[in-house]
Amino acid sequence: MASLIKSLSKSTSSSLLSRIVTPSISHSTMSSSNSFSTQTSKPQHFLSTADLTKDQLYNLLTRSIELKVEAKYNVSTPTRPLTGKTLAVMFSKRSTRTRVATESAMAYLGGHAMFLGAQDIQLGVNESLLDTSRVVSSMVDGIMARVGGHDEIVTLAKESSVPVINALSDKYHPTQILADLVTLHEYRHHKTLNPTEYTAHQQHPSETLPGLKVAWVGDANNILQELMVALPKVGIHLSAACPKGYECQQDVLDIAKAEAKKEGTQLIFTTSPEEAIKDADVIVTDTCMGQEEEKAKRLAEFAGYQVTMDLAKRGGAKPDWIFMHCLPRKPEEVDDEVFYSDRSLVFPEAENRKWTILAVLDSLLVKKSL
Repeated sequence: MASLIKSLSKSTSSSLLSRIVTPSISHSTMSSSNSFSTQTSKPQHFLSTADLTKDQLYNLLTRSIELKVEAKYNVSTPTRPLTGKTLAVMFSKRSTRTRVATESAMAYLGGHAMFLGAQDIQLGVNESLLDTSRVVSSMVDGIMARVGGHDEIVTLAKESSVPVINALSDKYHPTQILADLVTLHEYRHHKTLNPTEYTAHQQHPSETLPGLKVAWVGDANNILQELMVALPKVGIHLSAACPKGYECQQDVLDIAKAEAKKEGTQLIFTTSPEEAIKDADVIVTDTCMGQEEEKAKRLAEFAGYQVTMDLAKRGGAKPDWIFMHCLPRKPEEVDDEVFYSDRSLVFPEAENRKWTILAVLDSLLVKKSL
């Protein structure tokens, strides 16, 4: 009897194991299936508005405005579509607006923004960017990176298995220019219609942006280069004044000229701030003093480039011209009279960083497409 029980027990266990543990996979299935591969399809990234079509750019602007209305004015209960999801916020440089905008936007969507500063991870120091991208992207759902050279963000995107968003590189600053365009749309809409409440979502930016003239006065930097590849797409004329020796990268110039030709917009480059400002609706500048060791040299090279009421008058800007600056600002770039005047949109512009970054996160991490 004991022998019979032992035999039955062994037989039953063997039978159960065969049913529970042993999968029924044929050799042909294993050879034709990619289910065990570590290769994944490449995600979509947002490295510059240069990579977007006009429709994609407009879609991001309208989505930014919709989300702003939803969160700030209608105050509807958010759906939290990114609950349980993590965004790696990898910043090799300090940030105020981009960091606050990114972390608050991710929180609104229900996700977690994991801040990783230069002292927190080995971003291209003791570990290659290739390795860092592959490792970090395997554990998160998206990456927002603020880097030095643009080649760094390109490498991160190339090797990442999740969407990468450019929070700033030395070549481009796409989320800033999205905020600029939303701010211009809001201003033009409300100035024209003069409503008693926020109604910018009731008009498409294609009705407010084309035909504007933006004048840039300052350095040939990442902000100007992003403006160059974005503004012609939406029908905005751009004139830029930079000191001699400060020039934009040739490939950016080529993109800007092609877009301007396609959309019929003007693209002007000069060393004279007054020439650039002529008939401008908007005057824009940015940090141009550089580091302390460069300040004396740059003060001399940028003499006459400080944005003032007098400069706007001498240059012949339109009577109702407005001013924008991505911040932080130094008095050598724009004086207090302009910066704190009713013409200045710098603080609405800063706030709109949140809504435009929210739209990018919503597009890439929720909808999976720009």
